[in-house]
Amino acid sequence: MDRLLKDFDIPAKNPSEEAQRRWRSAVSLVRNRRRRFRMVADLVKRSAAKNKILEIQERLRVLLYVQKAAFKFLDAVGPGDVELSEEARAEGFRISPNELARFVRSRDVKALESVGGVEGVAKKVKVSLDEGVKSSDISTRQKVYGYNKYTEKPSRSFWMFVWDALQDITLIMLMVCAVVSLGVGLPTEGWPEGMYDGVGIMISVFLVVIVTAVSDYKQSLQFRDLDKEKKKIMIHVTRDGYRQKVSIYDLVVGDVVHLSIGDQVPADGIFIFGYSLLIDESSLSGESEPVSVYKEKPFLLGGTKVQDGSGKMLVTTVGMRTEWGKLMETLGEGGEDETPLQVKLNGVATIIGKIGLAFAIVTFLVLTIRYLVEKYVDNDITNWSSSDALKLLNYFSTAVTIIVVAVPEGLPLAVTLSLAFAMKKLMSEKALVRHLAACETMGSATCICTDKTGTLTTNHMVVDKVWICGKAKEVKHSEGGDTLHSDVSEKVLSILLQAIFQNTGSEVVKNKEGKKSVLGTPTESAILEYGLLLGGDFDAQRQEFKILKIEPFNSVKKKMSVLVALPNGGLRAFCKGASEIILTMCDKIVDINGDSVPMSEEQPREIINVITSFACEALRTLCLAYKDIDDGFDGESIPDSGYTLVAVVGIKDPVRPGVRKAVETCLAAGITIRMVTGDNINTAKAIARECGILTEDGLAIEGPDFRSKSPEELKSIIPRIQVMGRSLPLDKHKLVTNLKSMFNEVVAVTGDGTNDAPALHESDIGLAMGIAGTEVCLSAH
Repeated sequence: MDRLLKDFDIPAKNPSEEAQRRWRSAVSLVRNRRRRFRMVADLVKRSAAKNKILEIQERLRVLLYVQKAAFKFLDAVGPGDVELSEEARAEGFRISPNELARFVRSRDVKALESVGGVEGVAKKVKVSLDEGVKSSDISTRQKVYGYNKYTEKPSRSFWMFVWDALQDITLIMLMVCAVVSLGVGLPTEGWPEGMYDGVGIMISVFLVVIVTAVSDYKQSLQFRDLDKEKKKIMIHVTRDGYRQKVSIYDLVVGDVVHLSIGDQVPADGIFIFGYSLLIDESSLSGESEPVSVYKEKPFLLGGTKVQDGSGKMLVTTVGMRTEWGKLMETLGEGGEDETPLQVKLNGVATIIGKIGLAFAIVTFLVLTIRYLVEKYVDNDITNWSSSDALKLLNYFSTAVTIIVVAVPEGLPLAVTLSLAFAMKKLMSEKALVRHLAACETMGSATCICTDKTGTLTTNHMVVDKVWICGKAKEVKHSEGGDTLHSDVSEKVLSILLQAIFQNTGSEVVKNKEGKKSVLGTPTESAILEYGLLLGGDFDAQRQEFKILKIEPFNSVKKKMSVLVALPNGGLRAFCKGASEIILTMCDKIVDINGDSVPMSEEQPREIINVITSFACEALRTLCLAYKDIDDGFDGESIPDSGYTLVAVVGIKDPVRPGVRKAVETCLAAGITIRMVTGDNINTAKAIARECGILTEDGLAIEGPDFRSKSPEELKSIIPRIQVMGRSLPLDKHKLVTNLKSMFNEVVAVTGDGTNDAPALHESDIGLAMGIAGTEVCLSAH
């Protein structure tokens, strides 16, 4: 059988067009092509769509490198509608949707400056950059500037599925047989005997068509529900003066959107404010080099990804007017790739179909020849009547029935339906499957590489211990910050609060009821909440100090730095990040009086011991440090040496309930679990032991050690690796690649951050944690 199915062997991920064409050509005998291939990618449409995408990317590439010459020509040929409707004017809007779209499309900075920059555009679209859009204006904005939705193909009705089922050649042949049978039977056998055969065949055909159409229609409804789930993307916006989460499809022109690392830009817009904002435009322009966005280059395109930094943007264009909207028209063309199981089952159905056809022909020939021989023996070969014709017709009907029964044309579709049902069941368990192939491959997994934070743990972090001024303090949240107030001076507390409030990617926001909440990553939020617990005032601190430059946290540097101007003159840099990295940048320490004093030879060793003891208690450790800078700062980059250590913070993130049991179930099923995290190796080992991942004979290794190993060494140690700490994104990617290539493992990867995206993309099955996961991570697999 394997030899017969050789043409139906395609890879589970990223099958080549040649492989897909090969199996289609092998299916030379198909009863109902329209139905059999309706769940199969249309390679002709897909090729046309790919060419259209390349055209759009080439046009954008021209924009990027040859400025706006092409679009100036387009504007000169037909400027389009720049006039506002009377309704829009009455509402106070002073710029048309097409004019707004041209700002971003042509990247015309001068045209933007001519209307007063981003502030001028905000006035023309009647919005405050601080307060955002008013909820009462949303419906009006959608009428004037459009909805942030893309044109979709209309769903097919039930009768279209009935029509598809009727295209089956064998059913058509049976219907012809039924009509002929009625035509011959009624004159020869009379009423009602002459009706039996013909009506029986008709009823059978009717039942087959209805059952097929109902099955296919239900399947299409399931896929429609799945598509709706896939499109539930939430973004942070400022509306009515409050920061809140809204659906990407509720976005309107004038919305102030908050962007951070890993987010997808939800619509075209203009940069308002931000730090080190780096945008990956490869999905639109085809260029792999990321683009920096700042006040002099303020244009952002929907559908691109935030690779680094953070910022705020003003939405100027939504829906089908965006370049991404034009691409979306083509992305759905051609359908999704079929899974390897679907292809194999198509092959099985085809082979059985050929065997069934052969037996049907043989059966018809044997019956016909036997009948002719009987007539010849009876010397009746020259006498033919309507009853003879009816007998031959019955023989033909029998042959066609054999084809109908023998050929399992519905088998591939039945499997597709069962996979869709599996996707639906997983959705009820809060797991969204983006590709059908994942349902099929999931049962074959032999190895899972899992992230720690937010995957094995609850992702709700709190500061559990703090080491400051030579003493470790346990944080008791019920008692507030009173314990620390009594142990350190006001000057030390002031420096600690500065290090927390100035150097953070999180924000303290108020809801409509005036209740404060912290928005940001779990680690950042935990430290900021601790600052508020100590009685600090976030807003007052931010107003008192002016932020000059920010270097956001990323998974390579493992630190975040910020430069601020002090109220009394001078500059101060704050740095926060992985303990081992920040400690090497410090040569001073804050004493009990709040003064910066040089570190003694013993102090670095003592601090390392503190970090290790925190990590052994399964605490994630970070160091906070600062540096006063003289007037000689060049402004290019924030210094990375000469800092004063303020505190070591230990953050607790409890293991999710049920993780240990899930790990035991996987191990019992023969699936190996490996934890790969950016955390300290001691923290990782402690959590891994708690989860049951790290065993006595298992190996725990750090990312730099793993990186330095030769291919021969990797071959010997990879089977024993159970924990990898202090890993970079490429370390996880390298591990997954080697597991697949060296050991032929079927690898599943779980993760929730941008740093997990390379490994998720490389894996056989990518399990992205949707609630906390970034959009880059979710779309990686």
